[in-house]
Amino acid sequence: MKECTDFIFTLKAVDHKRAPLVLMREVLALLDNPQDRLRAIHLAGSNGKGSTVNALREMLQHAGYKVGAFTSPHLERVNERMTINGAQISDAQFLRYMNKVAEIIETHYEGDFPSFFEVVTLIMFQYLADEEVDIALIETGLGGRLDATNVMTPLISIITTISLEHTAFLGDTLAKVAFEKAGIIKENVPVVVGVKSEEALTVIQEVANERHAPCFVLGKDFTVENIIQGTNIQHFNYQKANMEMVTVPLKMAGPHQINNASLAITAIQTLRENGTINISDESIRQALANAQWAGRFEQLPNNIVLDGAHNSEGAAALVQTLKTVYPHQNYRFIYAALSDKDHANSIALMDSIATSIAFTQIELPNAMPADKLAALSTNTNKAYNANWREMVQSMLHQRNDGDIIVITGSLYFIAEIRQWLQGEQR
Repeated sequence: MKECTDFIFTLKAVDHKRAPLVLMREVLALLDNPQDRLRAIHLAGSNGKGSTVNALREMLQHAGYKVGAFTSPHLERVNERMTINGAQISDAQFLRYMNKVAEIIETHYEGDFPSFFEVVTLIMFQYLADEEVDIALIETGLGGRLDATNVMTPLISIITTISLEHTAFLGDTLAKVAFEKAGIIKENVPVVVGVKSEEALTVIQEVANERHAPCFVLGKDFTVENIIQGTNIQHFNYQKANMEMVTVPLKMAGPHQINNASLAITAIQTLRENGTINISDESIRQALANAQWAGRFEQLPNNIVLDGAHNSEGAAALVQTLKTVYPHQNYRFIYAALSDKDHANSIALMDSIATSIAFTQIELPNAMPADKLAALSTNTNKAYNANWREMVQSMLHQRNDGDIIVITGSLYFIAEIRQWLQGEQR
């Protein structure tokens, strides 16, 4: 498994100049098109895909369905990306499907492998189809229109949010990013949308109209209100047409998680109305009361919060959630990120509430240097250190009782910190 993962981690999308999706479709055809055997929910969006998948999985599992999921990135090992009822693919299964892919690439493509994400997507389609899951929850990796997952016709599509990210690939305006994400909308397949920006929404609705896809938009076709945030759980009312659910419990913190949960409820409700699934309101309520997602406003002992707020939209949600859940504490931030994000806006949002802010970096080639991040902060109490372990240890030793340590930025950073903290606690 180590040899396999070491190899696939070297496969970069930029090394391949093939037309998008052509190789995916060719290889899938040689594997007897496993993607066509799946009943899937397909998700795209800048933020919130993982949390929405998590809410969907909990609801469907609670109702007795066998639920496959494909998410990214992974926090500790690549197996986390593909699960069935929360259990990861085994090493043996991963290797068996990888070897099938490798044999095709060696035989038909002279050993010229596609990208890492395409390879794991090919493994995932085989695995979830062979295991005959009832429903597959499939996240896009990047964008939507040209994403490796966009080779199937789902039961329903979900577009969570739109913000400026990966602008080199997806475009430098919200409308361009929205066009890429809207690429997952299929002919006559309903789409549930959590996007707020009118510029982005206009594009998505145009694509949905062209494809005769029923389109349900948060705030227009379904609503959430009466939000009450407690320390450990929050409640909200949900309404869509003549269906209403009052005081729905949600374990995940923050108003943005209520939006994500409402997208999940709407997708489930739509599938329930057209007879695709059978699920009770009670299953929905129980599932949301229990659903949690690692690295998304994850509250650890000793007043530590981990949150993968990897762009300015995520940072805004994090700031809002901190002010709601911990209104009277001091916030001490530790931030590390990759270089393809909108750091200035994210850092300005954190500066607005931070008692202190410290910048560090992770050992990845596209990591943003700690000193360059620090230069973007106007906080009078800022520091930087390229060694994140030293930075975190010094912050943990110096803090006071009223301090919340907020570790945020890239999910790759959150993954490393999470593993390290678990080791420290042991």
